[in-house]
Amino acid sequence: MGAMSFWHWALVILVVVLLFGRGKVSDLMGDVAKGIKSFKKGMADDEPTAAAAEPKPIEQHATVKSETEKAKS
Repeated sequence: MGAMSFWHWALVILVVVLLFGRGKVSDLMGDVAKGIKSFKKGMADDEPTAAAAEPKPIEQHATVKSETEKAKS
């Protein structure tokens, strides 16, 4: 059946619970859930507005003007 059998994973979970105890495992899962919630909240807060998403044009009037003046000289 390989490494993905039910009994293999049941044994792994049993060893983890015995080593760390039920309290620590449930605390760890609670901390993971809090982290996921705060990550989702942070991603929702960082959505850009339409004005901030528009690209701004690059002003190159001064450099273009000086290059055309050099070509005329």
